[in-house]
Amino acid sequence: MRLIDPDGKQVGIVSPREALALAEEFGLDLVEISPDANPPVCKILDFGKFKYQQQMKERENKKKQHVIKLKEVRFRPRIGDHDLNMKVDHIRKFITDGYKVKITMMFRGRELAHKEVGEDLIKKIVDTLSDICVVDKTPSFEGRTIVTFLTGK
Repeated sequence: MRLIDPDGKQVGIVSPREALALAEEFGLDLVEISPDANPPVCKILDFGKFKYQQQMKERENKKKQHVIKLKEVRFRPRIGDHDLNMKVDHIRKFITDGYKVKITMMFRGRELAHKEVGEDLIKKIVDTLSDICVVDKTPSFEGRTIVTFLTGK
């Protein structure tokens, strides 16, 4: 295995026994850094400190990640005008707050015979909100529902 001492200098290629003896001399641990390399790379270091540094790196990477926030608003084809306007206002607030919005049009029983009513309602919602958002996924039928996604401009 290729060995690196605590200062970061390469010792060279040594046997595992020699590497363990050197690690004991320093009073530190022998850690395999790159097992896929040929020969594998090991380093003499304090394992507790090494794990702590890895955790800090993972925490920093989590901070840099961007999580997509999703809100779902459900509609029925026979929704009243006032209820429709209230839900559209909720969608408008969600989009301005930075959320991605999933619009679900649910059908029950014989309502499925008039899918065009639901499709027209979704088009009306999208047209109403076209000033602040764009359609991320065009409306598609999934079982007894029509689903579409909206994101802010």
